[in-house]
Amino acid sequence: MARIQHAKTQNAQIATLTFWGGVGTVTGSKYLIETKNSKVLIDCGLFQGLKELRDRNWQAPPFDPTTIDAVVLTHAHTDHVGYLPALVKNGFKGMVYCTRATGELARIILEDSAELQEEEADWRNKKGLTEHKPAVPLYDRTDVKRTMKLFQPQKAGTEGFQVTSDIRVQWWPAGHMLGARSLLVEVSGAGALGQQRSILFSGDVGRCNQPVLRDPVTPPPADYVLVESTYGDRLHEDEDPRQQLAEVIKDAHERDAPVLIPAFSVGRTQDILYHIRELEDAGEIPIVPVRADSPMAAEATQAYLKMVEEHDDDTREITAARRNPLRTKSMGFSSSREESRRLNEETGARVIVSASGMMTGGRVMHHARQMVSNPEATICFVGFQAAGTTGRRILDGEPEIKIFKEWFPVRCSVKKIGGFSAHADYNELLTWLAPLARHAPRQVYITHGEPEAAAAMAEHIKERFAWNVTVPAYGDVIELK
Repeated sequence: MARIQHAKTQNAQIATLTFWGGVGTVTGSKYLIETKNSKVLIDCGLFQGLKELRDRNWQAPPFDPTTIDAVVLTHAHTDHVGYLPALVKNGFKGMVYCTRATGELARIILEDSAELQEEEADWRNKKGLTEHKPAVPLYDRTDVKRTMKLFQPQKAGTEGFQVTSDIRVQWWPAGHMLGARSLLVEVSGAGALGQQRSILFSGDVGRCNQPVLRDPVTPPPADYVLVESTYGDRLHEDEDPRQQLAEVIKDAHERDAPVLIPAFSVGRTQDILYHIRELEDAGEIPIVPVRADSPMAAEATQAYLKMVEEHDDDTREITAARRNPLRTKSMGFSSSREESRRLNEETGARVIVSASGMMTGGRVMHHARQMVSNPEATICFVGFQAAGTTGRRILDGEPEIKIFKEWFPVRCSVKKIGGFSAHADYNELLTWLAPLARHAPRQVYITHGEPEAAAAMAEHIKERFAWNVTVPAYGDVIELK
């Protein structure tokens, strides 16, 4: 299966790293480190997007979950934590290490994921819209409760902590989302004289000067580097995304029309609320109703406010003045399904921020059914849309999209604001990598990118640093020689 041959892990002189996700795609991140004594999984994400990827979630795990000693998380997005309850369901009983913020946000995300899966399975069974009799969720809320008991949040600093007898982790702020970290993993006893080998996992690297979050920090040099490549083939727009958002809202106000913003409930929704509040404070946009339609977004927003150890200086200053940096002047959260349905009965200019961010499910799909064929409405994308998702199909200009087995013509206005991305573009990634040049890595592996983006990122790194770079495939194994 693996293209890269490796010695058996019984040999005490060898440790291996296997890519079980986050390669060839931006979803499903899973990286397995094996030594003579330990097996540690870095991230445990859910596959999303194309059906061939989603099907992997339902297949038997490619490794034995009962033999995994621990999982270490870079951050709490679904593509990095969403498979954890399935791992537990399949026998994993080890510890899950993360920051305090990641632990809190992972709980929110996983509980919501389980509830949505249960609801969708029930809905499909009632409507007969399933190939499986009956449809069942990948995991349920009971599985999530069992999973959360395994979490061991660690201090937010860079002191480091021992995961197993021969694997130690240090971490540095990655930006991207609350609690996100890049990981420096030290594997001891990898050589005959007890040498150490180090692996740097970038996680998802964010951008500088983002709301609430501290800027990303590059960890010290490492022997092996795994770097994400979500935007490895493109640069973010020069235009200020805040001003682009202002134009969308002003246009909607002038036309007395609705705006739907698909956004992840954790991270992107808080960014959008922060920017709308700033624009209102500066008098740059009219006051329009803002509706965050997601119980998870409401809970995550509270977590964002209380995790003060993660805040940047600007946010600390605002909260010190007893102001809420994430609340607009005419704002409401919709918690119940009845409140969500009532949003579609409202008229006039308004902004609805709803999940999921890639329109792969959730309440945003019900709003999309109402708006996608309305020429007066606007769907405004503020984040990456993976191949195979409804959001990507709309962005690519497909004339019709399918929502809940029903086809709808796309007649609404479609906007894209790329500058809100929580991912660094390739220039920003090269800047993040630059401090590692004082001790060039033995090998760099390009992860978390669609094929074109990953290939482009590899070429950028070769051209800039002349390092050895590989784009691994699913199931590939490398030796830490």
